[in-house]
Order: sequence, then structure tokens, then C-alpha cells
Amino acid sequence: MALLMDTRFLLRKVKDLRSLTPKRNRVKEKWAATHPKYPPTSLALQHFDATYSVQLGKMWPSVRVALLSERKYGALLNNFSHDAVLADLQEKGCRDFINDADTEAQPCLEQVSEEESSDVPVKKPDSDGQQLSPPQLSPNIKCVVFPRGDITRFKPARPDTYRLLGYYLLDAASVLPCLALNVQEGHNVLDLCAAPGGKTLALLQTQAIRFLCVNDTSVSRTLRLRKVLQSYVPKEFLTDENIRITSFDGTRWGDIERNSFDRVLVDVPCTTDRHSLTEDDNNIFSKTRTGERRRLPQVQLALLLAGIEATCPGGEIMYSTCTLSQIQNLSVVEQAIHLAREKHGIHLEVVDLQPFTHMFRKTFHFAPDLHLGEMVIPHLAANFGPIYMCKLRRLT
Repeated sequence: MALLMDTRFLLRKVKDLRSLTPKRNRVKEKWAATHPKYPPTSLALQHFDATYSVQLGKMWPSVRVALLSERKYGALLNNFSHDAVLADLQEKGCRDFINDADTEAQPCLEQVSEEESSDVPVKKPDSDGQQLSPPQLSPNIKCVVFPRGDITRFKPARPDTYRLLGYYLLDAASVLPCLALNVQEGHNVLDLCAAPGGKTLALLQTQAIRFLCVNDTSVSRTLRLRKVLQSYVPKEFLTDENIRITSFDGTRWGDIERNSFDRVLVDVPCTTDRHSLTEDDNNIFSKTRTGERRRLPQVQLALLLAGIEATCPGGEIMYSTCTLSQIQNLSVVEQAIHLAREKHGIHLEVVDLQPFTHMFRKTFHFAPDLHLGEMVIPHLAANFGPIYMCKLRRLT
């Protein structure tokens, strides 16, 4: 009996001691088990330091600082809303960077070298010394930004009397691929990787599309896309006659609808550099997603080829990403041009976008000397991007 009493006494003392143990020590084991030693954001930064320091050279330190700083947003105005939000935003110091584009004649651009043009044809000026007139832009797409160096945040949009939101907040540089796609009246358009929906909304603002097909492989992302459209577009426009929303495997779209669309946007999934550096949740650099990350260029190539097949001869394809990676950008385009010709007998030319980007040099910071496509690179005074875009025209 005495032994039992002593045992109970000791157990009570141990319990008392546990209650006095500092909380940080009691949860130390759990903390170590739930927090990785190297979080995905740290792994992403290590990877970018190793690759982009070589790719960008002296530009990388400034781009690195911008990527790690708060990004800058733009407000894509919704033409379907009945609220006059433009005047209100202009009073706050915003400007419509599209309407404020530099429309002066473009400087003469050098001809592409024979080595580059042999395998990747690029649409360039027809003669040396010729100045290029500025490209024609859709008059209906409007996106406002605060001035360079101003990092003021936009307030969330409020619904109008019809419950439609007046503007959509997004990286203003992501509007550029939609502008450069040059949608014309009566076009059939495919947005192959449409979620979450910002670029789809930008395409709809042109008010020129006869039929729009929006697709995303992920069912959950497609549901989110549908909710976005319902918040910005009247119900009478969201009919099967105007818009089709699907959740098919985009890499097989060439087997579903071949030679069918005048314009195709292929905004592929990528490493999403800015998100990878700032958010551990849903981060592609998580160790559990290593295989998925390594397969990205293969998936991107398959999506671009599918978009090319879905485009009718004479139509145009816009390939875009939000990464600085050459492997996911220029390399994917080069492979797609080669494989489209060798496997499908489709000939393409790269449309030169320098006259287009020249118009927006007051708003964005563009990477110099890309031999294929154009890229907005983050810069502290204009912290948009990264956005890579390359426009292809299908010849046959």
C-alpha cells in the first residue's frame, strides 16, 4: 500500500512538472515535424539564384529585389458594369496605360540574322530603314495603374445595381498578351488555360468575339473561373451561343477541335516565379511536387502544340507565362515551331512584338535583346511581371 501511495505521489509530481514546462519546449517536437527545414520559398530562391543569375547576368540583383518586394497591380475595367469607375480612379491618380500608350512611329528594327531565321522565321520590317507604324489596339480594353514608383493599393471593386463588379485586379502586364493577340470583329477565340480568369475577362472586354471557348484542365479552377465570369459578365452573355466553359485536358485539344479558331491564347501553367518566392501554400517548389515541376516544360510544349493545331491557317497563337525561365519560355516556343513542322506539317512564323512593346515602355520594364518573344521583367519603379509572351502566326 505504501508503494502504491509513493507511485501516485511521483506521478502527481511529474504531472505538475509538465504543467510548469514552458510551452515552446512542449511543442518543439511538433513544430519541427510540421515546418520543413527548407520551406518551398527558400528552395525557389536558391533555384532562381542559381539559374537566373546566369541567364540575366547583371540584371538579376535588381530583378531579385523586385520579385521579393510587393507587386504592383492594375485594374482591368469592366465594360459590362454600369458604374463609371474610370473617372473615380483617375481622380485618385490612376491612368489608363493602354490609352496613354506611346503611339509615335517606331524606330527601325534590325533584321534577324540568317542563323536565327533559318529555323525560326520572324516577321520583321520589309526593308531596311523603314519605320513601323504603331500596332492597332482594341479601343475597348482599359486598364488603369498608379504612376511609376507609386505602390498605392486598389480598393476591392464594389458591385453595381446589377451585382456586376466594376474592375478586376491583376498584374497589369498580364493584359499585354490579350492586347497583342489582336482580336478582331467576329473572331472565334480559344483560351486554352483560362483559370483564374483575368485574361478571359480582358479578351471579353474587346466586345468583338463571336464565340469564346474557355478551358482549364482543373475542374476546381474551372468552377472558380465560372464564378469570376458570373461576377463580371451579364447572364445573357454567358450562353452556350457566346461562351463555352470546359474542363478538358488541354494537351489533347488538337484532337478535339482542329483548325477551328482565329485566335488562341495559351497561357500555360509555369513556376509562377513571384508566387514561388512569397507563398509556401500551393508552391510548385514543394518537395512533394518536384516531379510536377520537372515535367512543366513537357506539359507546356504539349499545350502549345495543341493550341497550334486548334488554330486555323492564317490564325494567330499567343504563348505566355509568368516566369523568367528560358527553358519554359524561348525553348518551348522553339521546340513547338520545329515539332509543328516536322510532325504535323504546320508552318509558323514568329510575329515581331517590338513595335507593340515599344508603346508601353513608359509603364513596363522589358527585357532587352530577346531573340524570340518579349518579356516584362520586375523593376522596383514598375513592379509588374514577370510576363513572357510570344506570338505565332500559322501559315499552313
